[in-house]
Amino acid sequence: MGSASLPSNPWIETPLIESSALSKAAGCRIFLKLENLQPSGSFKSRGIGALLQHSLLNHHNPNVVHFYCSSGGNAGLACVTAARTLNRPATVVVPLTTKPLMVAKLRSAGAYEVVQVGENWQAADTYLQERLLQNDEGGVYVPPFDHPEIWEGHSTLVSEVARQLRDQNEEGADAMVCSVGGGGLLCGVLLGLERQHCDWSKACKVLALETEGAESLHKSLQQGQLVTLPSITTIATSLGATRVAQRALDLAQKHAITSAVLSDAEAAMGCWRFADDERILVEPACGINLAVCYDGRLKQLLPELTPKSKVVIVVCGGSNITLQTLMAYRNDYGWIERSTTNDAEVPSTLSAPPNGCHVR
Repeated sequence: MGSASLPSNPWIETPLIESSALSKAAGCRIFLKLENLQPSGSFKSRGIGALLQHSLLNHHNPNVVHFYCSSGGNAGLACVTAARTLNRPATVVVPLTTKPLMVAKLRSAGAYEVVQVGENWQAADTYLQERLLQNDEGGVYVPPFDHPEIWEGHSTLVSEVARQLRDQNEEGADAMVCSVGGGGLLCGVLLGLERQHCDWSKACKVLALETEGAESLHKSLQQGQLVTLPSITTIATSLGATRVAQRALDLAQKHAITSAVLSDAEAAMGCWRFADDERILVEPACGINLAVCYDGRLKQLLPELTPKSKVVIVVCGGSNITLQTLMAYRNDYGWIERSTTNDAEVPSTLSAPPNGCHVR
């Protein structure tokens, strides 16, 4: 099957914009890579789309291919969206903890079937491989993060950023910020930086963020080997991999990245402040990337930054968010504003809960 017979890529080039509000809040130049605008609503369209495309190109009979993806939600949505673009069916298996909203979005996106089973992603993945794939000779397994083709797809994000910065007459980025679940995005970012072969990409710092209760990479870096968490205890369920990919740990060690862990409260705060400052809704797995822009967090983690430093934040997106949920976050986690200093007057400073109290 030749490449000419395939439709266009199941992902798109997304904008890179400089945010005045977040730059003022962070004390350096903040550029937002808007991966929330991908067809599936998250960066996963790149990696999952690349894997599906590669699978069709290399299958002996692409007309019988049926994709099977295990996911907490966003990877499955990327799989269904890409499969629809490539005119193939996709079944998604999600754990019982997946919210009805995400299940409805998967079905609405055109999933052939959505199966809920198991208390976590690992259990759902086991069911998929042992019960579904074995009964379909055209079945193609689509993991959510741990596959070379997925990393290759995510690496296209960096080449886009490099070109977009050049188009804006900027020499390059001083740092890139991304969140980590299973480590697929991190692998893509680090591989993409390796392939730029320019001075800025070698010096570019990478800040990898996780929430408490899902910090498998952070603990693995501390111990120098893969660590499996006993469970996931965070509202950022999209980061809910109890163990990162080995490749993610290897690349993180090689590049000496900065790894940090934020609380659920900080991730939630990042969501509602970003909505007020940039009118964009994202889920907590993305909110942690934006939370570092507020109240001096970014410079605490990367003290070498100056007001002229350029920081690219991957707005990874995510579909498990609504206005109702966002308001609940503002109500439940408004107290975090008590312990921070809002020294930069941006829209979200004025819209913060009064005195850091719960909204009534």
